[in-house]
Amino acid sequence: MPLSDRPWLPVAAVATTLLLWASAFVAIRHLGHDFSAGALSLGRLVIGSIALGAVAVSRGLPKPSGRDWLGLVAIGVLWFGVYNLALNQGEHHVDAGTSAMLIQISPVLIALLATLFLGERFTTWLGLGLVLAFAGVVLIGVSQPGGHNDVAGVLLCLLAALVYSIALVVQKPLVSRLSALHVTWLACTVGAVVCLPFAGQLVDNTRDASASDIWWVVYLGLFPTAIAFTTYAFALRHMTASSLGITTYLVPPLTIVMGWLFLGETPPGMAYVGGALALVGVAVARRKPRARKVVPQPA
Repeated sequence: MPLSDRPWLPVAAVATTLLLWASAFVAIRHLGHDFSAGALSLGRLVIGSIALGAVAVSRGLPKPSGRDWLGLVAIGVLWFGVYNLALNQGEHHVDAGTSAMLIQISPVLIALLATLFLGERFTTWLGLGLVLAFAGVVLIGVSQPGGHNDVAGVLLCLLAALVYSIALVVQKPLVSRLSALHVTWLACTVGAVVCLPFAGQLVDNTRDASASDIWWVVYLGLFPTAIAFTTYAFALRHMTASSLGITTYLVPPLTIVMGWLFLGETPPGMAYVGGALALVGVAVARRKPRARKVVPQPA
């Protein structure tokens, strides 16, 4: 049956991706009591790499060039390695909803990096969006009640947003030569290798953890990592990148609701204002300048 007869499939893929990514913030926050940031990163990435590899290999082995491998290693180290370590450690100090709001400033960072390295135009809207997003982050930072530790958590989440943004800019030319599934699988495997020094911690934490917490680690690897990235790639094939990117703004409110339901915690009151301001900044930064009308000259 052709996709035209099933127009609901891309919508279902988007909804699945958003729900799974929102649940990841809540699961990470829940597991922070029993798993160190490094152990949780390694466990999630190993499971995700195995699951993605099972699907990717069935579609044929990729043949990246030497230049492609440089990009894959960079994405694996930054997006899957540093990102997971920073986010996991950051959620030891700030709640899941606040973390999700901080990560959502990444579209502004991506736009800025694109002007620096991809030759895209720096616009007034981008500059204004940067100012608004930064003001929102400052409000989120000062709203944290726990002093230096919570500020450290905010900074770690911002680091995660930064390396995620850099990785996406690096990934852009790669997905034009390799499939999104193969890029994700290889980068996830690189990230797992980067986190191998935490293997001892993973063994110790797993030995002391409850069976339900171990299954939560498996959930992170299978669902928010393997399945969500696959559904995201499917949706991206049938939707424009800008339209799909806007839908990720729904992740913070979904995370806040899930955090309230399953963890009994919500962000501080001022953090909502800061998060809203940051999201307004993201929306402003994504605005395109109006094209000048060309007035036809008389013959």
